[in-house]
Amino acid sequence: MRNFWVSLLTIFTIAFNTVAQKPSKPSSTEIHHNLQKLNFLGTALYIAAHPDDENTRLISYLSNHDKARTAYLSLTRGDGGQNLIGSELRELLGVLRTQELLAARRIDGGEQWFTRANDFGYSKHPKETLKIWDKEKVLGDVVWAIRNLKPDVIINRFDHRTPGSTHGHHTSSAMLSVEAFDLTNNPNAYPEQLELTSTWQPKRVFFNTSWWFYGSRENFEKADKSKMVKLDVGVYYPELGLSNNEIASMASSQHLCQGFGRVTTRGSQDEYVELLKGDLPANNNLFDGINTTWSRIKGGKAIGDILYSIEENFDFKNPSKHIPDLVKAYQLLQNVEDEHWKTLKSEELKSIILDCTGLYLEANAESASTTPESNAKINVEALNRSSQTITLKEIQIIGANVKLSPNKVLGNNIKENFELELQVPTTTSISSPYWLNKSGSLGMYVVDDQTIIGKPETPSAFFAQFELDFNGTEISFRKPVIRRYSKPDKGELHEPFVVLPEVTSKIDEKVLIFSDSTAKEIIVSVKAGRDSVSGKVSLQHPPGWNASPKSAAFTISQKGQERSVIFKVTPPALDSEGTITSVVMIDGKSYDKELVEIDYDHIPKQSILLPSEAKIVRMNIQKSGEHIGYIVGAGDKVPESLEQIGYQVHTINPKDIQKGTLEKYDAVVVGIRAYNVVEDLKFKQPLLFDYVENGGNMIVQYNTAGRWAKQFENIAPYSLTLSRDRVTDETAKVSIIASNHALVNFPNTIKEDDFDGWVQERGLYFPKEWSSEFTPILSMNDEGESPMEGSLLVAPHGKGHYIYTGLSFFRELPAGVSGAYKLFANMLSAGKSEVKTESNVKG
Repeated sequence: MRNFWVSLLTIFTIAFNTVAQKPSKPSSTEIHHNLQKLNFLGTALYIAAHPDDENTRLISYLSNHDKARTAYLSLTRGDGGQNLIGSELRELLGVLRTQELLAARRIDGGEQWFTRANDFGYSKHPKETLKIWDKEKVLGDVVWAIRNLKPDVIINRFDHRTPGSTHGHHTSSAMLSVEAFDLTNNPNAYPEQLELTSTWQPKRVFFNTSWWFYGSRENFEKADKSKMVKLDVGVYYPELGLSNNEIASMASSQHLCQGFGRVTTRGSQDEYVELLKGDLPANNNLFDGINTTWSRIKGGKAIGDILYSIEENFDFKNPSKHIPDLVKAYQLLQNVEDEHWKTLKSEELKSIILDCTGLYLEANAESASTTPESNAKINVEALNRSSQTITLKEIQIIGANVKLSPNKVLGNNIKENFELELQVPTTTSISSPYWLNKSGSLGMYVVDDQTIIGKPETPSAFFAQFELDFNGTEISFRKPVIRRYSKPDKGELHEPFVVLPEVTSKIDEKVLIFSDSTAKEIIVSVKAGRDSVSGKVSLQHPPGWNASPKSAAFTISQKGQERSVIFKVTPPALDSEGTITSVVMIDGKSYDKELVEIDYDHIPKQSILLPSEAKIVRMNIQKSGEHIGYIVGAGDKVPESLEQIGYQVHTINPKDIQKGTLEKYDAVVVGIRAYNVVEDLKFKQPLLFDYVENGGNMIVQYNTAGRWAKQFENIAPYSLTLSRDRVTDETAKVSIIASNHALVNFPNTIKEDDFDGWVQERGLYFPKEWSSEFTPILSMNDEGESPMEGSLLVAPHGKGHYIYTGLSFFRELPAGVSGAYKLFANMLSAGKSEVKTESNVKG
């Protein structure tokens, strides 16, 4: 049991360093900074609900000023948010936001943890949140994180005492944290965890308060601060050449998909934390009264004597001179009985040893991916850039039965290269985000393996383990196998080395709408994960639907190549919906996964395997008009969805809008949050209104209130004031309050049951005030709230119509919600006299 617990700690420690990023190359001053962290034995845990909830100023302060091991526990991965930089939503957005959090932690010095909670979208009250989440499991995950991290202090981002005043996820994160504080030292609470870890009692828990929680700066000035600790988080770090708030700004700016890119700030800045439980620290030091020196652990004093001396007398010109003493401290550390600190500090100490010698160790695969049972070549580089005597005894690939014993002295600045070839074991797990491997629920991901709960990402399948001899003392170092290469337009790049299936497939269209009984051609793309792949692909479909041919053969000669197979899918005569799945058969094995890659410059490339499927919907839908102009905002899949029902959608660059250029469109649709992110719109607003006045139809989808320049204060031709009002319950009753209006009668009759099957929410950022020219069409509300009528507003303007909608069409259309398609078709048809019948709607 003891060895298993040690292994578990090692796994968790290594898990935070498995991303294929450019290797760290710290300067002497940065090494000294890390040495100070090595000599601080204290841990802080910051807890909130989502990516970008964390206070990077405080995380950086605790990590770089106090020198504490600092972790951020985000209860969710932010799956329910929006995306300003791409089209990824839901689970793919969760993967993107996970990586943005990791990018932020690499800057502010923190670690990243999660629970299994799924961000199901905005929640107005923790009662709803904890009902949709499995409270006991999420609470258990918080307890698990605390027991493994063993923090001395916990800081909550939100106030557990004010349910209903903010996002339900926010308050829930604080409530669970406070409850977990009293459970982590109780052996009767989640006793199954204690087979893998041990109980722990943090010393104190805080709430990271500010004037915002008091409503105004004036109120906060008057507040009782007797239980608050004030910290100046604007301190300057000469060793790093940066202020703490500069680091925090750079870290926060990694949340690009949420629009958090910002300028850096400097100067003194106060941060407050309010004591909730435990004793109040003195001297504005959250670790006051806690022994954070090496004497905290039995046998630690002798280690501290060595390391404190190195810190005090550090040679910035020649850090390698400290290697003998660092190695001696490492030897002593291996005799420490406290496995928790032994494991953590051993990894930190080994990193400093590497940095002081300038040791460069790399295992670079010739390809970024492989498949089970395939061979992979690994090029190994070892370089000692110091005068210290270091012998490379052995190189072993963990995860494969490959070993090399060069037993070679690494000369000063003489590069040594080795080549290994491994065969990927059949049992090697496919590389994909572990929390997506099984189907979850609305509120929870399913992860059965307790040892990986909390990890930010799936650990690398293969590590290179280097056994080095430092004058008789052998120390092993692990590096993930990666792929390093270059592109002419980007320079040197690093990617994770991943294990993928030998074949994947995808259905190009994720939602297929059949407006009549005419068959459609469906393209299935088959991609090879290795050379020389051949087999058959078929479509599985619901009863009443047909696919032809039954199966189709394919052959692909080279890895990475794709082949397209065309099927004809015929719908039933009556309304129906279901799922089609592409299945590939190779040598008796079936493969039904699609490979999705997320590749942005600010995060490592991500490979995600999802079910290769598409939603198919047969519905009777009519439309009027044909050519739609679309102004792209923050990114959505509405244009592709509209093409599914026969519209020709043309992307409009606002810079190209001139007088008369919009007249050719039957309607102009403005994408989500366009007024928040497309600055050029402010110059084209008069032309858009002229288009409407001359008979055009303009549809504006939701925007975030108050996040645009002054020129956008009036985004409509009449007075319209946006708010933060929303209806989060996707099953909330919808009443049609303008039942005679053309918008719910032409060319499709909209009934209340057309709002069945909506996903995640009804809508968001509804207008709260509007001029008399507008007609509200719908009324809806969450439980216990007053009806809201601002979700869909229409106003005549000259000869045309202006429509503003906060309904979440950007979620509903890609999800294939029939009623959403019918309503959007009516919006596009506003003011049209010609009704196109089912028979002449394009498929």
